[in-house]
Amino acid sequence: MFKRVKPFSCRRYIKLKVERGKSMEKNILAQQKAFFHTGKTKALTYRLDALYTLRSLIKKNENSIAEALQKDLRKSFFDSFLTEIAVLLEEIKFTIKHVKKWSRPAKVKSSLTTFGSKSMIYPEPYGNTLIIAPWNYPFQLAIAPLIGAIAAGNTAVIKPSELTPHTSRLIAHLIEEHFPAEYITVVEGGVEVSENLLEESWDHIFFTGSVAVGRHIMKAAANHLTPVTLELGGKSPAIIHHDAQMNHAAKRLVWGKFLNAGQTCVAPDFVYVHQEIHDKFLKEVTAQIESLYGENAIENTAYTKIVNEKHFKRLATFLTNGQSFYGGRVDESNHLIEPTILTEINWQDPIMQDEIFGPILPVLSYKELDDVISKINEQPKPLALYLFSDDKKVQQKILQSISFGGGCINDTVMHLSSPHLPFGGVGNSGIGSYHGRASFDAFTHYKSVLKQTTKVDFPFRYPSEKSLKLLKKLIK
Repeated sequence: MFKRVKPFSCRRYIKLKVERGKSMEKNILAQQKAFFHTGKTKALTYRLDALYTLRSLIKKNENSIAEALQKDLRKSFFDSFLTEIAVLLEEIKFTIKHVKKWSRPAKVKSSLTTFGSKSMIYPEPYGNTLIIAPWNYPFQLAIAPLIGAIAAGNTAVIKPSELTPHTSRLIAHLIEEHFPAEYITVVEGGVEVSENLLEESWDHIFFTGSVAVGRHIMKAAANHLTPVTLELGGKSPAIIHHDAQMNHAAKRLVWGKFLNAGQTCVAPDFVYVHQEIHDKFLKEVTAQIESLYGENAIENTAYTKIVNEKHFKRLATFLTNGQSFYGGRVDESNHLIEPTILTEINWQDPIMQDEIFGPILPVLSYKELDDVISKINEQPKPLALYLFSDDKKVQQKILQSISFGGGCINDTVMHLSSPHLPFGGVGNSGIGSYHGRASFDAFTHYKSVLKQTTKVDFPFRYPSEKSLKLLKKLIK
């Protein structure tokens, strides 16, 4: 297990930053560069020890994690455990089981032109990595990439979101307690701190957040030609076909949409419902909302709040779009918006111009599936897509016709929970993927090496008429 090595405290960090400007970020990176070059992080035993330590600190601090999340977002213990703790423990368990195999050099076939040689692929860590985490799942989305960084043998600096200060402070405290700062450290602060970190030359940057900030991250990384993983978002559609099992579809849609008050990057952003079942489906959705959250979700202490006033006001402006079929009540003082269903929505409405990221669900109807496919394909590629239909031809048509990061058939959100499924966006919704083996890959460079024999030197690669004839025969 890792022994505690006392790094600078968060309080001292802020003081030094004011006094010394950007030098603290440079010092952090310099320390981690020096530590990485000792080779310690590459040892499999060191990686496994770190993963076991990470698992242990999460288990021992479940209540503290849930308490911080409750203070920041009013999350219930159940939601905190399900979406921020259990998923991490499962991911660490999976990684511990497989990291030895993932880390092995792999022998691959040699071509005819390299006859006599041995071809190898060596997984090696990028080196010094930066993880910038968002506020919507502030613990899980700071630690999940760290699992991949550790498994691959990197050092890591974590920048949590300043919008969830209790969780940020807890992450800083736990990492400081269990890991040496030259290996893993947490840097707290606002936008200025992020900007200072982005000016440094990292070996890999992992960012989770909005599309707009993702573009900024990529521009900053380009200055140093730093590879990036960008986990972004977008308007993820749900499609309810006429043969959908009504009860399951409504319940799973409501759960996926209003989990965390809709502040989930893969939440269904809007839903297309076949006109044959439109009215019945809306009634079932209403029943499922009240089943999960009660008749007045705002009074339900297990219902998550909107993170801050800025986001609350942005969402509140959408409530006048279309017609309110259900919900619409707000508690401005506590930043609460109850689950809301909007109908009579069109693509010109403000709510359809950008990702909602809140508990408001626009419902559109359709007659022909081709029209839905065409309209979705006119938009930037979404992070997720959800189809409710048992018709295999319909399923295949959607999968072949629409590009999206990942998704579910007859469910929502749950594809994130499997370490066997890489998670990531495509195009506007992200670059790269992670979870399970994909997390290891995200923080790994695969170095190709050809080992040639010295027992014989084949003449065909040296220029001559005979060599040319031989080459032509070989490549036929």
